[in-house]
Amino acid sequence: MSKAASGRPPILIGVAWPYANGPLHLGHIAGSLLPPDIFRRAMRMLGHDVLMVSGSDCHGTPIMIKAEKEGKTPGEVVAFYNEEHKAALGRLHIDFDLFTATTTPNHREWVQKIFLACREMGYIETRTTEAPYDAKAGRFLPDRYVEGTCPHCKTAGARGDQCDACGKTLDPKELIAPHSKMNPGNPVTFRPTEHFFFLLSKLQPALERYVQATAGHWRANTINFTSQWLKDGLVDRAITRDLTWGVPIPPLPGSSTNYDDKRIYVWFEAVCGYLTAAVEWAQRQGKPEAWHRFWTDKTARSYYFLGKDNIPFHTIIWPAILIAYNEARGKKGEPLLNLPYDVPANEFLNLAGLKFSKSQGVGIGVQEVLDRFQSDAVRYYLSINMPEGKDADWTWEDFQSKVNDELVGALGNLVHRVLSFTQKNLGVIPNAPEADDKLDAKLRAAIAACGDDMETHLRAVRLRPAMRRLMELAFLGNQAMQEAQPWAKYKTNRPEAEDKLHSLIRVVKALAVYMAPFLPEAAQKAWSAVGEEGSVHAQPWSAAQAPLAIGHRLAEPQPLFIKLDPDQIKALAGPGAPPTPSKVTPVDSKTNAPATLAPTPAAPSAKPAPAPQPTSISIEEFQRINLRLAKVVAVEAHPKADKLYVVKLDAGELGPRQVVAGLKAFYKPEELVGQTVAFVANLAPAMLRGVESQGMILAADDGTTVGFLTPQRALPPGSKIR
Repeated sequence: MSKAASGRPPILIGVAWPYANGPLHLGHIAGSLLPPDIFRRAMRMLGHDVLMVSGSDCHGTPIMIKAEKEGKTPGEVVAFYNEEHKAALGRLHIDFDLFTATTTPNHREWVQKIFLACREMGYIETRTTEAPYDAKAGRFLPDRYVEGTCPHCKTAGARGDQCDACGKTLDPKELIAPHSKMNPGNPVTFRPTEHFFFLLSKLQPALERYVQATAGHWRANTINFTSQWLKDGLVDRAITRDLTWGVPIPPLPGSSTNYDDKRIYVWFEAVCGYLTAAVEWAQRQGKPEAWHRFWTDKTARSYYFLGKDNIPFHTIIWPAILIAYNEARGKKGEPLLNLPYDVPANEFLNLAGLKFSKSQGVGIGVQEVLDRFQSDAVRYYLSINMPEGKDADWTWEDFQSKVNDELVGALGNLVHRVLSFTQKNLGVIPNAPEADDKLDAKLRAAIAACGDDMETHLRAVRLRPAMRRLMELAFLGNQAMQEAQPWAKYKTNRPEAEDKLHSLIRVVKALAVYMAPFLPEAAQKAWSAVGEEGSVHAQPWSAAQAPLAIGHRLAEPQPLFIKLDPDQIKALAGPGAPPTPSKVTPVDSKTNAPATLAPTPAAPSAKPAPAPQPTSISIEEFQRINLRLAKVVAVEAHPKADKLYVVKLDAGELGPRQVVAGLKAFYKPEELVGQTVAFVANLAPAMLRGVESQGMILAADDGTTVGFLTPQRALPPGSKIR
């Protein structure tokens, strides 16, 4: 469906390419793979023509090393993990229009064409440089295979391209005591070699204009990463490596030099995959030009989903490649390609405080977790806990709480109670109540408001708040059922009971539509249970408010979700439990549930499951916290952490205070200086990355936006908060 047919602009979704040297873990899913699937499903229901592409990133030294260790060819390694990735994504119902690989002839040909075009326009040139060399291995090393101490924050284990601790981008030669990751402890030497360099410095003015025109709707972390790169000044980067596995350098016009021992490096080549995959998709459709409506139609919008460590590659390097390539296309009279419209990068998902990392062996494998739990349960927890505005933590206890108390206890319980009571007592969906029915009017309005709010969040790629809004409707439905009490009304006033049940089934149908982007299996089950035909995923968003199939004979409803076994969770979360599940639990062929978990349906009850409540504290415990107002006097960047500020406070009678605050991604210094903020004054001092923090500034967040707390009226520093 084109824009002309739908009235909506086409949407291209590019998904960061997972590296084909190991299985996927939940960090990959939360960071860059589940969010675009939710967005794709939602945008299609909202009337957009959507193309979502990605694939396995198959080239580079890590693949070659993996192959050597396993006694295989690089091609065999990447073919295996490409299939593993597709299988894992399929089990989570993350669906692509095309999930390909960077080993295809189409990808190679297009990358070489883009390389030659950028060179023709003067943006690629050869230079002799010094590259890290591992004498023991007898090969040049890629940046990521050189480790040492960061020259900025002095943290050990920094890579040759970036320090994870402070976020600074690096060159291997900057590291203190650099050594080979292939042979730990073995120092690297630097040897001269000729490489092709991409002239980012030459493209900086064009990139600054692009960012200024585009970044108004970007997330704070995306803007900050990009702005810092531009502020520091772009540096020309080598785009080739001394390798024999990867995209070869094409024959150069006017040159007889042979570059058989070099390959185009993955950071240039892989991002081209968004375009090459779209071209491949069109070819597979038998419509070779179909990719143009997502790339050259000026109404089209492109969204790129990735983890925050990949932000500069998608807001600086990929736009720079497109700008350079567009110059060549324009010279030939070819239509120009669209630059990224939005780059919704997620923060990291951590496991017990540690970043999910394939190389460090920290994570929970996708296949392993799905051998134990429903895919919708995993999708729900990652959605409601999505690291959109800050890092999130996966804990098994919280997973159990969110699934049992919210997914099963609120959403699943409402659907089951409403449909099972109606099926048992009426057998069919009853007629609609009179137009002036108060409960029906209330629930109609709630359904419409929920749909509008969710649409606003989804269009802005605020997926976590959208999921929260969905759950609010589920909680409201439970409350409405408790107030309506159809089980009591049925005995004394059957017509009124039927009215109430019809209105409650409206909520169930709306939930089926609204949960479809997030919980695809459960959404389809609920959709079918209320008598609707076909796929819920093919419905428009407005179907949530469409009339019910009155008179449809209801089948006995089946539970949407399985309650988690606390003993199993304790075993996973207990002391010494491995971070990655290793034991595979057999699946019951009839229920598709882990055989060790008997399905536990939420039986009809007179009481709805309450919304989870925070643990209560006494007034005495609260009074132990010394909350005060303070005036921000000065704000400086933390010397060893890119995300932190060192904030100087005037706390009135308490004197000056220094607080380390993680507000850098959300406020500029000038937006904080002079403001009155709330802070915890009796928090024990702590050293945060080498700087003492003497309190904590209070702020609120909704998962994406952060705001510090300030009084409505002018009050002096030191005022007590009671």
